[in-house]
Amino acid sequence: MPYIKEIFDFILHINDHLNLIIQNFGIWAYLILFLIIFAETGLVVTPFLPGDSLLFVIGTFCALDSLNIFSTFIILCLAAIVGDSVNYSVGRFIGPKVFKYDDGFFFK
Repeated sequence: MPYIKEIFDFILHINDHLNLIIQNFGIWAYLILFLIIFAETGLVVTPFLPGDSLLFVIGTFCALDSLNIFSTFIILCLAAIVGDSVNYSVGRFIGPKVFKYDDGFFFK
């Protein structure tokens, strides 16, 4: 059970742990940030991820030259665009099926 609490603490307070991620993972930090932004925009079940506040913190680390601003911009834009496209595709595939088989109680 303490592992689950630590995982949720890490996910909900990723902006507090970002300095450690950048120091420990180096260039792989860009992949971690890509996955977080992708999951926040592309997966319906992960709206609890700190997307907007994380972007402000990432901007702070770019200003401190811990992250390259141009690489960060390109990677995070791609993450948001790909995540949005995945979310749209899931909605386009599942949406009509939900409304077709629902009796109008939950979805209208």
